[in-house]
This record gives sequence, structure tokens and C-alpha cells, in this order.
Amino acid sequence: MDTGKEDYMKDALAIHRWLLAHQVHHEIVRLPRPMTCAEELPETVSAAPERCLTVTVLEVTTWVGREVVIGVTSPVSSPPRPGAVGGLLGARQVRPAPAHVVNATTDYACGLVCPLLLPESLPMFIDDRLLADTGPLYTATGERHTALCLRALDLLAVLPGKMVDLRGSRPRGSRVAVARRH
Repeated sequence: MDTGKEDYMKDALAIHRWLLAHQVHHEIVRLPRPMTCAEELPETVSAAPERCLTVTVLEVTTWVGREVVIGVTSPVSSPPRPGAVGGLLGARQVRPAPAHVVNATTDYACGLVCPLLLPESLPMFIDDRLLADTGPLYTATGERHTALCLRALDLLAVLPGKMVDLRGSRPRGSRVAVARRH
């Protein structure tokens, strides 16, 4: 029986074809050694951590008990803190999704998720610390031996999701109770 959904993990070739179809200048970089996760990109491609991206997949529990899976694209240098994501979404609990959920939800290998070609049903957020300039950004492709390199502005033009502030600002100063004057 044909379900209409192809059973395959997305890879560098699928990303390359999609970017060509959208006329986005890019490069698929052959890595000198295999990676196990996007956090290894800075060392592997000799780039600053803020120029390398990771996609973090999180399970979110809302206050009414509904379970939702979301994705967050952020620089490797500033991975999203579950507390900041929970505060932004007003969620009761936020936790990293297990590998099998990441694989099934994104069709990419866990740890090597590219922010492109993700299902429209997956709510995506983009950390506003992502550099918006003409410099190169690197991201995983779903494969251990390749990475994607493209200009930051080109990526932002095609990146799905909502730009958000994930700094998780906290009130400054002490939390000492002060009695009211009579």
C-alpha cells in the first residue's frame, strides 16, 4: 500500500536540489572527518561557533497537558535553554526530544538536522542571535561527511520559522521582600 510518504532520511543531495530549485547560491562541503552532531561543526570546518547552526528538537508540554514537538534553529555557540523556550511559549515543561522522535519528526539523522526541508507541521523558531550578514554560515546536512555552507542572508531568506529572542532575560537585582510602609 502506498502511503504517499517516502521512507528515507533527507541528505545533502536533497538539500542541494532544493536550493538549486530556489536559486540559492550554496556549497556542499566535504568534511575532512565524519561528525556525529552539529556541535562538532566549528572544529570540523574551522569556523567560529556563532557561524555554525544547530537545530534542536524539543518536546513541549503545555499547561493543558498537550504534547507538542518543536524545532529551534540557533548558533552552536548559543543552544536554546529549555527554560527560555518554555518562558517564550508559556509551556509547563520543555525537554530535549529523544533520538527516535527527532528522526521521525524531521526525517534527518538525530544530531545532524538541517534547518531546511523540515515538515511544515513542525513549528520552527529561529534564535535572533543568528548572524544576519553576508558572511558564511554552516549547518549539518543529515550526513556525517558533509556540511552546507551559504551566506547568512541567503539562508535567512529561505529559512522557515519565527524569529524569537531566546536569551531568557531574568530580572536583575536581589529578590528580597520589602515591607510596605504604613
